[in-house]
Amino acid sequence: MPNSVLDSVTVPKNSGRAFTVKKGQCILVAGRSIVDLVAFNLHDLTERFDQARTKTNQCKIFISTGDQLLSKDNNPMLTIVEDTFEEGRHDLQKGMCSRKRFELVAAGLSRRIFIEGVDPNPRKPEDLPTHGCYENLSEAVRPWDIAPVDVPSPFNIFQTMRIDPDTGALLDTFVRPKDEAHVDFRAEMDCLVAVSACPESGRGQAIRVEIFEPEGG
Repeated sequence: MPNSVLDSVTVPKNSGRAFTVKKGQCILVAGRSIVDLVAFNLHDLTERFDQARTKTNQCKIFISTGDQLLSKDNNPMLTIVEDTFEEGRHDLQKGMCSRKRFELVAAGLSRRIFIEGVDPNPRKPEDLPTHGCYENLSEAVRPWDIAPVDVPSPFNIFQTMRIDPDTGALLDTFVRPKDEAHVDFRAEMDCLVAVSACPESGRGQAIRVEIFEPEGG
């Protein structure tokens, strides 16, 4: 039988949305630009996605189909069941953008390195995004009384990063899906999942999110 779609939402660029995903259900995240994703145990919101556990327990820094997003309690939260991003890979190193981050970069007080040698960040205060993924995710989970400081560092979907093997420097790249790509996650526990359609310093686009019962589910 085909997948049964329970919800389908377009999330406008530089905005966020939160979804409840029950154990066994799937959430599809689709688009052509960066998506910041975080997850919480729906029944214990203090248990949340953790970048470090996800990398350490699977001995890798790049994850894709068959890999899991783990909580700080070392519990599987989401399993990637399909990943169509062929041009690059997803990021588990960086955090999330914010208005403060944009201001620091514009003022030259925070570094950002681009492998092409081009810095597309706006410099004039009036051109800076008024908010970013930090604000988007914080607002998305506010109805669950989750404080902004408790929003974890995200899984950055479609954000290809290159890492200098000698210095450890993070080298941004502009690899994005040429056509709409998607990543499907199966919930391994009842989850609250929040996503942000990253502003990408003005280059971001809207994304699509679906909740569905998998085939045979």
